[in-house]
Amino acid sequence: MFQYAFMIRALIAGVSIALSASLIGVNLVLSRNSLLGDGLSHVAFGSMAISLVLGQEPLLFSMIVAMIAAYFILKISRSTQVSGDAMIGVISSSALAVGVVVTQVWGVNADISSYMFGSILGVNQRDMWVAVLLGTIVLIGFILMYNRIFSLTFDESFAKAVGQKTERFHSILAILTAIVVVLGMRLMGALLISGLIIFPTMSASRLFKSFKLVTISAGIMGVMNYIIGLILAANFNLPTGASVILVNLFVLIFAWIINLFKNH
Repeated sequence: MFQYAFMIRALIAGVSIALSASLIGVNLVLSRNSLLGDGLSHVAFGSMAISLVLGQEPLLFSMIVAMIAAYFILKISRSTQVSGDAMIGVISSSALAVGVVVTQVWGVNADISSYMFGSILGVNQRDMWVAVLLGTIVLIGFILMYNRIFSLTFDESFAKAVGQKTERFHSILAILTAIVVVLGMRLMGALLISGLIIFPTMSASRLFKSFKLVTISAGIMGVMNYIIGLILAANFNLPTGASVILVNLFVLIFAWIINLFKNH
């Protein structure tokens, strides 16, 4: 199975994206901002459709638009009376609607289903190396800034009081989330990529209470679940994104059952 070049690319890129998404998801899920990934995935789909109509490179165009959207979602939700979830809902539904209308009116010839639900054929050499670079940056960043990330996740007021630049951290996190979403859209699909961000932390937090253990186990689960899902997708001719998410769902249910037994 892994004798094919496209499978090797899907494996390397997917593992890097899954690791990045899982680690970023620890902060987003535990600080109740997990909808950011879902909103940005819809923005990425809408911008992808526009880029195809304009004849632009979909990856670069979508990444720029998603990063701008992430920045403004963060700024608006933190500086106005509008809640973050409401702002994400407005932007994500609008972007998805734009994407659907553009593909229908202008008759985009690309295989839209692969962008919606993912495909192991969608990753090229450049995507793979960008994903590897991203995964390396996120992993090193988490190791070097672990204590800062911990304090910002659970007590932002304290982090501000001791002089941490919380706004800069949130901006960097939003931009990294946008990059993860756009890169992962090729493999997982726009409608399912947010699952890579949410599921591993949800599963890990059922099993462990320590932030360090949740972070480590979320990273491991994210990578392992992706590999299992990729193998199932290749062997049974399933959409990659759906296969990976179903594996994550099974692991989450299993973790919930274990947690129930631990508490009784």
